[in-house]
Amino acid sequence: MRLGAPVFQPYDSPERWAEVVRSYGYRAAYAPVGYDAPADGIRAYAEAASAADLVIAEVGAWSNPLSPDEATRKKALDHCKKSLQLAEDLGARCCVNIAGSRGTKWDGPCPEDLTETTFEMIVATVREIIDAVEPRRTYYALEMMPWMYPDSPDSALRLIHAIDRRQYGVHFDPTNIIGSPQRFFGTGAVIRECVQKLGPHIRSCHLKDAKMGEGFLVHLDETRPGTGSLDYGTLLRELNRLDPDLPAMLEHLPNEEEYRLAADYVRSVANREHIAL
Repeated sequence: MRLGAPVFQPYDSPERWAEVVRSYGYRAAYAPVGYDAPADGIRAYAEAASAADLVIAEVGAWSNPLSPDEATRKKALDHCKKSLQLAEDLGARCCVNIAGSRGTKWDGPCPEDLTETTFEMIVATVREIIDAVEPRRTYYALEMMPWMYPDSPDSALRLIHAIDRRQYGVHFDPTNIIGSPQRFFGTGAVIRECVQKLGPHIRSCHLKDAKMGEGFLVHLDETRPGTGSLDYGTLLRELNRLDPDLPAMLEHLPNEEEYRLAADYVRSVANREHIAL
């Protein structure tokens, strides 16, 4: 397993980028360049990552390829295909997106998103993206979400079988599927089930946390690792059973100090569990 996060120091070359990532003590990184970069520049970043023993965890393709607006949908599909090609050229572990939403908000929630019709649309869309690029070393992966497919280990596994493409993978974000009191009070069991059912297909993982409000109706908030109730001991132990190059990536924090605190917490749990990051 390899810890990673966004970096805040500037860099003006692939070699400097690798030095900056390493200066934070990370062994994994988000994609350092976009698909609009020249081909030789993309290749230089891939070579710098390899030389510095860094894994490029993921290229984000954040967009809505299920949008009810046809122009938005087509633009998203093009963005996903170009992002997947970038991941292939960089040698990234995956190109990640959410499935998309049929509502007005690109990342939901929408009642239509958890229907059989939408499931079939997701299958067709992912196949189109993968078949257009034909990647050989990277994967197109859908991130688990609280209110759209894949929203559970079972729906994620069902998508794997339905999409039926070797280069389709899973992006594991346990916090995203802690959507009920039952899951909130049993995060260790949720994590174990996900790894048991999806382990060989997991290409990258996001590290966050979850806390529950005290109001009468259930309200859950995403929070910094170590300030919520996610069972990080179980999470790191289970991830450590998988590919030793699996990236575990911090995200969604507001500044460098918050990322430092999050990394310190994750490393403290890893040290306690005798796990190398």
